[in-house]
Amino acid sequence: MTSSNSKIKQNIDWRYHRSGCSTCQKTQDFLEKHQLGAVEMIEAKKKALGAAEALELAQSVDEIYATKGSNRVYFDLKQEKPDQSALLAAMLGPTGNLRAPILKKGRVLLVGFDQANYQKILVD
Repeated sequence: MTSSNSKIKQNIDWRYHRSGCSTCQKTQDFLEKHQLGAVEMIEAKKKALGAAEALELAQSVDEIYATKGSNRVYFDLKQEKPDQSALLAAMLGPTGNLRAPILKKGRVLLVGFDQANYQKILVD
């Protein structure tokens, strides 16, 4: 007999989330619907990550898709080198810590929840 967990595809390298966050719950619902999982998951309430970690994370990817409400920002880091303040504005919340949710798949970082970007990067 196969358990339902065996159907989960671990195709997300890294996931940063916060329990009780409504946007993080939207991400969780999307991942469950598409049977996607993360190899590594970090709970923001247990491990806050700040500006230094955000910039380090940005250096590990080629693209960043950031969504804050209805605002969407895209960085193609292979083509452009945005200044640190622009990257931090997209990646940090009002507390100065990394925003949640954040997903990393390969060399792509998804900041915030955007169903279209999730579909394009994680499913299609």
